[in-house]
Amino acid sequence: QQLYEGVDLGDGPVGLITYMRTDSTNVAEQAQGEAREFIAQKYGEKFIPPKPPRYKTRAKGAQEAHEAIRPTSVFRTPQSLKPYLDRNQYRLYELIWRRFVASQMSPAVYDTITVEILATPPHHPTPFLSPQRGGEGGQGVGEGYLFRASGSTLRFKGFLAVYEEAKDEDAKAEEERKREEIPPLTVGEVLDLVRLLPEQHFTQPPPRYSEATLIRALEEYGIGRPSTYAPIMSIIQQRGYVERRDGRLYPTEVGIVVNDLLVEYFPDYIDVGFTAQMEDDLDLIASGKREWVPVLRDFYTPFSATLERARQEMPTVQMGDEPTGELCPQCGHPLIYKYGRFGKFIGCSNFPNCRFRKSILVKTGAKCPECGGDLVEKRTRRGRTFYGCANYKADNPNSCNFAVWKRPLPQPCPACGGLLTEGRKGWAKCIACEEEFEVDSLPQPQNEPAAA
Repeated sequence: QQLYEGVDLGDGPVGLITYMRTDSTNVAEQAQGEAREFIAQKYGEKFIPPKPPRYKTRAKGAQEAHEAIRPTSVFRTPQSLKPYLDRNQYRLYELIWRRFVASQMSPAVYDTITVEILATPPHHPTPFLSPQRGGEGGQGVGEGYLFRASGSTLRFKGFLAVYEEAKDEDAKAEEERKREEIPPLTVGEVLDLVRLLPEQHFTQPPPRYSEATLIRALEEYGIGRPSTYAPIMSIIQQRGYVERRDGRLYPTEVGIVVNDLLVEYFPDYIDVGFTAQMEDDLDLIASGKREWVPVLRDFYTPFSATLERARQEMPTVQMGDEPTGELCPQCGHPLIYKYGRFGKFIGCSNFPNCRFRKSILVKTGAKCPECGGDLVEKRTRRGRTFYGCANYKADNPNSCNFAVWKRPLPQPCPACGGLLTEGRKGWAKCIACEEEFEVDSLPQPQNEPAAA
């Protein structure tokens, strides 16, 4: 919003990006011409495609009255604006700028190669192809096997010179496997068997949604709009329907129960087809092509009957009320696990006479570097996970308020003894000396994290 409304560049506020609440992929010819001029100056003529590219949106019912989100001028590079932007503004502008410039560049070119290798026992004559023999990873060839390996090498960077989209870990591993580099080989060359890896691979289930892949699925099904995606992600986490672990969204017990009941008693409405159709009807109303009264009547008449049936037949599900083994510090009654609007918590069994409650603390096994207390998992009001000291008290300004966004590790820094947090994949970073260490090289923690 700030980038759109304008940032002071020294001579007054300047809007740096176009209107952002849109999923359009349309780009004005003037903007494309400016981008092509910039690309030619910066990277050379070969990085410009023969014709300006045109993109079709993948989102159903996309709102294309506006242009795609792009910089108002591609010549305002992120580096030139860095002195005028804060950290978040700069990172967002850089992402928008790089994606737009890359979208106007030539595609990357890869050379793909496939190698066939005949494997036979030592001192055996040249094998012959035999359709009767075969095995995992190779085709039978007489007394041996035929193996194939494929890989690719980057011949021309194209748009990758500016931007390469981040991928989910699962997609990244598959992409790396497909693009494994094949060393130089010649026909008839004899190869040495360095190592035999008898590995068996099984089909893996689809990975859990991340916030990004869930939004992509919503776009493909035509559910929601760019302005509603962020609230959707916040609400499903705030109400405890899902929880985010390691970047993935996992359904909670509350989420599973709520979903099962809604699917059973509202099958016609808990359906992506219904939601997408309702979105289309609302768009037609907004454009004046349909009257709103008949649309609402067609929806609400059967819905009210379904709602009344659910009120009468839907069972009341009692969740929680399991004892924690602790006593209430205020009245002495047993403490129990309970479920509320924002998920699971610990409360007094003497409610409503006693209103004592506390959060469930998930210990990380790490200690606070400021007071030595346990570092526990916490959540912001928007459902984002962070890690803070268990000794923090909201009503005590003198209590320890240490907190970090990255998950802390129980092992101390080998260099300075400071707190280690998770860094890039497979690595840990010290928040004190900023040294990085491979996680596998760290000693195993003595105590496993526990919930309290």
